[in-house]
Amino acid sequence: MRASEDQLRIWMIGGLDGDSAAYTALLDALVPMLRSFFGRRLRGAVDDVEDLVQDTMIAIHTRRASYDRDRLFTAWAYAIARYKMIDHFRRSRVTVPMEGLENILIAEGFENATSARVDVDRLLDDLPAKQAQVIRQTKIEGLSTAEAAERGAISESAVKVSVHRGLLTLAKRLKGDG
Repeated sequence: MRASEDQLRIWMIGGLDGDSAAYTALLDALVPMLRSFFGRRLRGAVDDVEDLVQDTMIAIHTRRASYDRDRLFTAWAYAIARYKMIDHFRRSRVTVPMEGLENILIAEGFENATSARVDVDRLLDDLPAKQAQVIRQTKIEGLSTAEAAERGAISESAVKVSVHRGLLTLAKRLKGDG
């Protein structure tokens, strides 16, 4: 039987206050909830579901001090679970380097691969250099925000802002607004 929000919150607060029995009850109740949460989203990937349950349980444990006692526990716990799932998807994402892409696409019947790359290069060349660089790194080369930040010796926030602004500019131009 699934524990109610109130019961989970009581166990969490008890655990934060040093009640090990309450904290154990909370963790025991979380396992089936998280299995169900991940199982619905990763149909058939039983090993991944179990890995994500364990990763999320560890994250909940290590971040328990950040829980706001006045807020819903499940919202906090599921937010952590969502971030763990996003990290999982990012790690399992397959990227293809741009070098040699034309040959792959031509072999697959996409003869206009070279012109498509030229179009992308032309669009990016119209952006400020910093924006074009981080868009190439994160969206074309497949680098993470952290990797692009390290490569460019800038902060992750600066990478995110530059990518966002650059993509907005490109979207406006493609719509004919810019």
